[in-house]
Amino acid sequence: MKNPGSIIKHFNLLLGELEGVYHDISLKMGLSDSVSRILYTLCVFDGRCPLSMICRQTGMSKQTVNSAMRKLEEQGLVILRAAGGKNKEVFLTDEGAGLADRTARRIMEMENHILRSWKEEDVQRYMALTEEFLEALRRKMQDL
Repeated sequence: MKNPGSIIKHFNLLLGELEGVYHDISLKMGLSDSVSRILYTLCVFDGRCPLSMICRQTGMSKQTVNSAMRKLEEQGLVILRAAGGKNKEVFLTDEGAGLADRTARRIMEMENHILRSWKEEDVQRYMALTEEFLEALRRKMQDL
């Protein structure tokens, strides 16, 4: 195996480049990264999901999500409703769903187009290795 240090540097470079492409796509669509990620997550969950799930799925801090959510709510793009205790659920409004269709769903279409162009076994291997890396990193995190 190559030097693990150089592999992880390359891995992190690719992750950063990938995030940069998503950032550029969001800018081209007139969205901030946080709004783009929130809309994307809401699309994944058919237009509604717990606020905590948005934080989890996007990897963004509660503060960042709440700040973006306030702006989306002021623009009439989402509605937040109490969901028991301190929990809240987020819903796309009709206007928000329209924006999500023009932006986040287009990103999903681009991703799906790319994945459909790969061999099925390559997609499955990529997903399996990514999940394996994630789970191993979670286990190592417990050592901290």
